Amino acid sequence: MPAPKNRSSLGRALDLKQGRIDLAHGSGGRAMAQLIEELFARHLDNPFLAQGDDGAVLPGADGRLVMATDSHVISPLFFPGGDIGSLSVHGTLNDLAVMGARPLWLSAAFILEEGFPLADLARIVESMGEASRAAGVPIVTGDTKVVERGKGDGVFITTTGVGSLPPGRDVSGRHARPGDVVLISGTLGDHGMAIMAARENLGFETPIVSDSAALHGLTEALFASGARVHTLRDPTRGGVATTLNEIARQSGVGIVLDEAALPINPAVAATCEFLGLDPLYVANEGKLLAIVAPDDADAALAALRAHPLGARAARIGTVQADTHRFVQMTTTLGGRRIVDWLNGDPLPRIC
Repeated sequence: MPAPKNRSSLGRALDLKQGRIDLAHGSGGRAMAQLIEELFARHLDNPFLAQGDDGAVLPGADGRLVMATDSHVISPLFFPGGDIGSLSVHGTLNDLAVMGARPLWLSAAFILEEGFPLADLARIVESMGEASRAAGVPIVTGDTKVVERGKGDGVFITTTGVGSLPPGRDVSGRHARPGDVVLISGTLGDHGMAIMAARENLGFETPIVSDSAALHGLTEALFASGARVHTLRDPTRGGVATTLNEIARQSGVGIVLDEAALPINPAVAATCEFLGLDPLYVANEGKLLAIVAPDDADAALAALRAHPLGARAARIGTVQADTHRFVQMTTTLGGRRIVDWLNGDPLPRIC
């Protein structure tokens, strides 16, 4: 049954006459999903965009290609474990990787603000080059624009990537099935809390370091295990909770998490408690969510744990039939609670 005229499947329809963009529209949560559905998808609609994943599978002369793009507006520009340069490389590589693609090439576009220090720009570009070479994926083209002082915020970077999709691979947010097992490749919330600690000058005895990393080597190890992988996602903005809600909505299923199984670094857990945040909603930049066939869960988990980026991989939940498409969590006290979409944006500009 279609939604009423003034409502969408995600709530009250956007007010396209008098409404205004706010930070929640970039959070990765419900507001951003609604903006994409009601504005961008409506006017830019085509079969490739309608796939609804982190990238688009495209026809190529010698097989299938995948294309993904990502913009980076992080603040601060430099943080423990990385900077906007390496992050802009990792972010787009990971969007390709979770589509099952092998990254081939990257492009980079810079918007620079008048007065931005050349020393900082050199540090950022050097970091991008190191990340690109370490990943084995070159930056082959780019663009630079400069805006007047006060019209930007130092530097914004947009990267686009192209990868090849091997025959037989078909992973998508639409493919989760009841009975499937949900795996995470490591601890939750490291990136978001590293950014928050750096932004707010929070001093901790054990520094929190971003998990920013390129994941295509990890996804290749997962596919090499022979496990039937149905869905892959990197839970960035909105964290694990919002990413799983996206998958549940795309696949028309429910998902049940096990709170006791969630891997969280003690420093991240303590910081989240101090700030009143839930690690499930905090961004990651080097973690992989994998939804796999139940009979292959052990093999997939072993493959993740055998890779340096998956040493703390865990089995955190299952997919179930649910026409309401709810994500729920069995708590450590034995009850259940709904794990809803992120509403608002408690951590703006974390990627």
